[in-house]
Amino acid sequence: MEKTLMVLDKINTPEDLRGLSAEEMNLLSAEIRDLILKKVNTTGGHLGPNLGMVEATIALHRVFNSPVDKFVFDVSHQCYPHKILTGRKEGFTNPAKYHTYTGYTAPEESAHDLFKVGHTSTSVSLACGLAKARDLIGGKENVVAIIGDGSLTGGEALEGLNNAAVLGSNIIIVVNDNDMSIAENHGGLYSNLKLLRDTKGQAENNFFKTLGFDYYYIDNGHDFNELISVFDRVKDADHPVLVHMHTIKGKGLHEAEVDKEHYHWIVPGELDKKPVAVNAIRKESYESITADYILDRASKDSSIIAISPATPGVSGFTPEFRKKLGKNYVDVGIAEEHAVAFASGLAKGGAKPMLAVMSSFIQRTYDQLSQDLALNNAPATILIFWGGITGMDATHLSKYDIPLICNIPNVVYLAPVNKEEYISMMDWANSQSAHSVVIRVPFTQVISTGEKDTTDYSKINKYQVVESGSEVAILGLGNFFHLGVKVKDALKANLGISATLINPHFISGVDEELMESLKANHKLVITLEDGALEGGFGEKIASYFGNSDMKVLNFGARKEFTDRVPLEELYQRYHLTPELIIDDIKNCL
Repeated sequence: MEKTLMVLDKINTPEDLRGLSAEEMNLLSAEIRDLILKKVNTTGGHLGPNLGMVEATIALHRVFNSPVDKFVFDVSHQCYPHKILTGRKEGFTNPAKYHTYTGYTAPEESAHDLFKVGHTSTSVSLACGLAKARDLIGGKENVVAIIGDGSLTGGEALEGLNNAAVLGSNIIIVVNDNDMSIAENHGGLYSNLKLLRDTKGQAENNFFKTLGFDYYYIDNGHDFNELISVFDRVKDADHPVLVHMHTIKGKGLHEAEVDKEHYHWIVPGELDKKPVAVNAIRKESYESITADYILDRASKDSSIIAISPATPGVSGFTPEFRKKLGKNYVDVGIAEEHAVAFASGLAKGGAKPMLAVMSSFIQRTYDQLSQDLALNNAPATILIFWGGITGMDATHLSKYDIPLICNIPNVVYLAPVNKEEYISMMDWANSQSAHSVVIRVPFTQVISTGEKDTTDYSKINKYQVVESGSEVAILGLGNFFHLGVKVKDALKANLGISATLINPHFISGVDEELMESLKANHKLVITLEDGALEGGFGEKIASYFGNSDMKVLNFGARKEFTDRVPLEELYQRYHLTPELIIDDIKNCL
């Protein structure tokens, strides 16, 4: 049941903001924060960034004329207040419609959203394009890029700023400076932001002025008088303008203001949780296994160094872990491209870098993986987290890392299926100097055999035959090895076939000797991979058998952008259940 709201009930379009008094705007801010807290606590999502942008978003919409004036939200994980004010408040006021709208800007939802955006540091470049197009066709609207929450460290943001500063016409860049990225800020640029905050924008040393921007500073990004005054001044400017505003991440929720990193993004029910006892037993995960492994190795080898591109929570790099590792931990900021090249340089210099990246974000680094890392055969280790088919937003799909990485020469891409294999692969990667090694960290609950893995991973592209059989061979890669076990059991129970079960280990190559041997007593090979099929692992196997009589079925995801589609629905669509796989095998045989 929707709650009656004193001010928001009167706001259906941004135009409705223009008649509000100062008291009403402050009340509206409180109402919006309350809605965000309830909605995000129910569905999960970005909390701190949205709480910090409430007043600024109200002020932007009060002064500018969206959608005639164009807003581009960087990352767009701070766009909830914007959505509430642009005709989508039902997605926040009505629990039955909480899942109606995505957590990011989405043009299909509203004319007020220009781009579907979920990766960082893109807003200025996108806004530059909008502004130049406007100038070419004779438009007069304002183009406003809203960037911050760590986005400034991305290379594309710096490239965009460099270009925007010499555009010669209207482009307004609003820097939301909340003194945070996802975790704490890292990098020299943030020292200058702090200097500007400390001097209320008056310091002579000003990065933005150096680039050529007309610079304005807002000391309190939650004060409507300051916000509206500055936005009124820069509106319709005929030259590039940058507004630097100081905000508080997590504003309005004490816990989120104190522990900004933890409350950047929360799971459903997070605000209802009771404090965890200090001596509570930590549940083992592949993230905790990673952190424990690195701490142990670093205690024995000072050349071990962990790297995060501003997403330490993804890989289990907790504040405690970072403190213990000290100088052997580096957060390079939201700069994945730099992180890969940095790791390559470390490896060439004799260190043993271990770079942890989320699958969706490694997509930003193809050229660095190919040129800076692989072409130079630098023996760095890259750990890919959350790789697999998921029900996530279209902006954060994690199924394309296999095609991206497995086709780059000199890269050995590994897929462990359990804890012991994962640790063994990390041991090998850190002990060798012949290859660039990437490991796809299992995206499952921890599975342990209890026995040390003795596989010799220096024998590149040698697969493990777990169980020998005939007629059908099952190659279950990484996360989907366990699906392969279920398919093998179902084949025996339903068709009486004792299939061969293979753990490939290697994503980036084919065990040609083993594949050749299958021709003697097998009719069909099936591959199972938790990722996109086109350009992936299974297609390598199908290509190998291309001119033979062997039939091959590849199971994985289609090449498509899915957006919050339930995982069970995707498994049905892609025939990734034992029952559907058995049906396909029966039809093929």
